[in-house]
Amino acid sequence: MYGSPPASRALARGNGQHLLVATGDLDTSELLATTLELAGYRIAVADRGAEVVRRLAEHRLDLVVIDSELPGLGELGQGGRLKPAYRPPVLLLAAGDSLARIVPELGTGARDYVTRPFRIAEVLARVKVLLRDAGGGARAGNALSHADLVLDDATCRARRDARTLDLTPAEYRLLHHLLVNAHKVLSKEQISRYVWGEFRGDNAIEQLVSRLRRKVDRSGPALIHTRRGFGYWLGESSEDV
Repeated sequence: MYGSPPASRALARGNGQHLLVATGDLDTSELLATTLELAGYRIAVADRGAEVVRRLAEHRLDLVVIDSELPGLGELGQGGRLKPAYRPPVLLLAAGDSLARIVPELGTGARDYVTRPFRIAEVLARVKVLLRDAGGGARAGNALSHADLVLDDATCRARRDARTLDLTPAEYRLLHHLLVNAHKVLSKEQISRYVWGEFRGDNAIEQLVSRLRRKVDRSGPALIHTRRGFGYWLGESSEDV
């Protein structure tokens, strides 16, 4: 269902970081733990929310991979007892395709999502991006904004003025990438590797950008622009950057 552990040298690899895999499904847990260990990470596992809380209290983890259907997930609300400065990045294995239906439960640190059935290559790529971003220094708050467009990683929501945007995980990652690189032209390959962890040809990027543009620019001045032959960028003017 989820693919076999990868052997390709091109896949993302770790450098001994300590990860926690938390899922109530034994097959999924074994697959992820084995794959991540082979990729160079140190792995611990948990099968209930209470076990996640305990391990977070006892160890300083670099990242948590957690199933949105983990038994006892609500117990992670107790995570507020952790030291405020300790907010491990979280990769959520989500059942749905809409971020509006995913409720973040673990701290207010960086987070990302893959939806089931997931691909191992995408899990490895998202883990690498989260660890890289976490190692790059603390962020000033959890929100990114440009004009009246706001993306809040703490609540996993995006809005344009007072209108909430119902985004899929891929659309959310694309918008995040555009906001972080506002007024910079991003190529299709750059976007594809950030969103999916690999390059996708055909019209995958055009279709993704088109869907996001319809949601973001539906009731306001255009913020997402195309520079033909080069890529896409976000800003308040349609002039070349």
